[in-house]
Amino acid sequence: MSNKKKEKPQRHRMHVRTGDTVQVISGQDQGKVGKIIKVNPKTSKVIIQGVNVKTKHVKPQQEGESGQITTFEAPIHSSNVMLYSTKEKVASRICYTLTEEGRKVRMLKKTGEVID
Repeated sequence: MSNKKKEKPQRHRMHVRTGDTVQVISGQDQGKVGKIIKVNPKTSKVIIQGVNVKTKHVKPQQEGESGQITTFEAPIHSSNVMLYSTKEKVASRICYTLTEEGRKVRMLKKTGEVID
């Protein structure tokens, strides 16, 4: 028996949030744009609407029921997405700035567009 303590999975600080419009910058869905449905900080992954769609064959559960094929969006690592400006149609990195009221907001570096 080992006396090691179980470590908690570390939560990663992510540059994207639920509801953000992002563009995929690498992988099989490179160039696709979509809205973030769900964010998982423990695994640092995001689920984007209409991106990385996988199919799953579901077996029938009861007698007489027919099987079916379902589609779902699989998670993508957050490092493979970049925030996207719908006005300028360009992906950009983000920076954090303060407003006149002293509130910290996210801003796109290329366009200067405030997200929050």
